[in-house]
Amino acid sequence: MSHISAISNQQSAISNQQSAISNQQISAAQQEARRRSRQLAAKRVAGQAYLWLLLVVLYAPILLIFIFSFTQSKIIGNWTGFTFHLYENLFTGYDSTTHVRVDPNLYRAVGFTAVIAVAAATIATLLGTLAAIGLFNMRSRARKGITFLNSIPMINPDILTGISLFLLFVFLNISRGFVTVLIAHVVFCTPYVVLSVMPRLMQMNPNLYEAALDLGATPAQALRKVLLPELKPGMISGFILALTLSIDDFGVTFFTKGSNGLETLSTFIYADARKGGLTPELRPLFSLIFLTILVLLIIMNIRTNKQQNKLQK
Repeated sequence: MSHISAISNQQSAISNQQSAISNQQISAAQQEARRRSRQLAAKRVAGQAYLWLLLVVLYAPILLIFIFSFTQSKIIGNWTGFTFHLYENLFTGYDSTTHVRVDPNLYRAVGFTAVIAVAAATIATLLGTLAAIGLFNMRSRARKGITFLNSIPMINPDILTGISLFLLFVFLNISRGFVTVLIAHVVFCTPYVVLSVMPRLMQMNPNLYEAALDLGATPAQALRKVLLPELKPGMISGFILALTLSIDDFGVTFFTKGSNGLETLSTFIYADARKGGLTPELRPLFSLIFLTILVLLIIMNIRTNKQQNKLQK
């Protein structure tokens, strides 16, 4: 009996030891899980903090300009009270407080900027769409080569593109002015349109064009009534991208505008800053441009979401 009791006690001790080891393992696993959870939470917080910091750095200058467009002060940082005075000056061209006209070169620069941007974006959209269609129908090796060449102007520094075009126009003895600026803007905007249209071509059914030809449509009719409607979202995206790039450009414009008095908004701001300060009416102008582009992007996103929802249904 004593022998049986000893064996039972040993088994009980072994069971207790196993239970203690199991509890230790469970406790260690729980501690490891809590440690990993804390690490993931810390990484998540750090990622969100970095994202918000990046957004603040990107949008704080724009917000600052927007806020100080509602004050009459000529210097950003000096708040003199809420007013629409600068907006009134911008639209009337006359400062009723100082009885001085707003710099007329500003309005000429805005006019040239708008005309060049719309014209360059339109031409680049047409050329880029046709180039994307031709590129899509090439063989794989040739397509890769042309795609690589198309990406070079996008990664090329603006100053290098501007100097290259400047030397080209000088070599061809072309007087620099409106036409050279327009050509230069079309040159650097077209690759972005190609990049915007190509994904739509990749998503499109490749048999649509051939089916239209089999049904009796001419190539021009198939292009106009079949391909272009399918590519319209990409063309709109490319047009807006080309428009903003043209408005934003300084380096290429500076080297191709010549000395005939042509000024775009970017070159006007550069010349104005060299005089010792910026025209106050530029603040409401920047705010209106930003709001216009923001509204266009919102409209595009809403239309894109509606189209995706229709496709899913």
